[in-house]
Amino acid sequence: MSKTLDHTTFNVETIRKDFPILNREVNGKPLIYFDNAATSQTPQQVIDVIVDYYSNYNANIHRGVHALSQEATDAYEQARRKIQTHFNAEYAHEIIFTSGTTHGINLVANGFSSLLKKGDEIIVSALEHHSNIVPWQMLCEKTGAELKVIPMNDNGELELSAFEALLNENTKLVFVNHISNALGTINPIEEIISKAHSVGAAVLVDGAQSCPHIKPDVQALDVDFYVCSAHKICGPTGVGMLYGKQDWLKKLPPYQGGGEMIAEVTFEKTTYADLPHKFEAGTPNVCGGIAFGAALDYMNAIGFETIANYEHELLEHATHLLQQIEGVKIYGTAKHKTSVISFNVGNIHPYDIGTILDKMGIAVRTGHHCAQPIMDYYNIPGTIRASFMFYNTKAEIDTFIAALKKAIMMLS
Repeated sequence: MSKTLDHTTFNVETIRKDFPILNREVNGKPLIYFDNAATSQTPQQVIDVIVDYYSNYNANIHRGVHALSQEATDAYEQARRKIQTHFNAEYAHEIIFTSGTTHGINLVANGFSSLLKKGDEIIVSALEHHSNIVPWQMLCEKTGAELKVIPMNDNGELELSAFEALLNENTKLVFVNHISNALGTINPIEEIISKAHSVGAAVLVDGAQSCPHIKPDVQALDVDFYVCSAHKICGPTGVGMLYGKQDWLKKLPPYQGGGEMIAEVTFEKTTYADLPHKFEAGTPNVCGGIAFGAALDYMNAIGFETIANYEHELLEHATHLLQQIEGVKIYGTAKHKTSVISFNVGNIHPYDIGTILDKMGIAVRTGHHCAQPIMDYYNIPGTIRASFMFYNTKAEIDTFIAALKKAIMMLS
């Protein structure tokens, strides 16, 4: 999956200097941040862009004739073009700014509520985050469509033969994450998209967990919709992106009504603006959008292949050390996975281990990770999840392993 990393060009200690939060202590210990699948940290270069915006050209966009408004508009639309280039969308107006992945999914689900009917079928996978399950359940309740599920196996991989069996002429939509937030499994979305298209179904891919590690090419994938959040990609919270093929975005009705998304308003009738403004009602998170673009600039400067190779080294190092600890069971052993490890230790509750690790300055996630069906499959209450980014180190993993052993001893 990964090539050998050239350590002469990648220096993690230099990169760590870009992240001021990594210098702080928690409970008197140096912070070790292994909760990156929930949210990544933000480099100074992106923080500076946020400060510069509010210090120098904070204004509402698109509607102002004054200098600040024009400067803010230019920066915001430049960020949209950066996102277009990064994901290789054909048109800038196929990039819709959202508040995050969940917003993007709900926008599409709302649009399809007027296009589906009883007897139609939609398919999700067993590996989905709740935000890529609940909106489709709500859509089925509204329309009478039926929700079907691609099953998973013990390794945390999707059963593609079962997926093929589910597909038929009634299948209208397929939803799958690119990477599982709970297990780290990298799903074969190219194959899933191709098979779905063979029966005329549209496909939405949840890219929240993939975009920090992979650079998706939406045209090469031929995906109909792709969603992600900036806060997983070294950007700020509260902003994200929906990519949609132009033809689909024109078919879907607006998600919200208000300013900016209109062409003309009278009390008799309103006509809607062209893309992308049709889906961007109200004052947007201007600063967030600009910072989103800056975060992509930062990560592209390092290089996504370099990032993936280094994170694969971290994953292998942590997996090897965890496997040496008696009682540890790792959930999610797919052949293709990213730098996420979910595990439990014997009968010890994951929350108890997570609490002790926090006392030692180590941030991990515990619980069902908004993926309760996965935990139900394994018949467990949740897991301890350690998730790594390119600014983490093998030394941090070594400290984490030592702290985990101490926690196990205290709780046994």
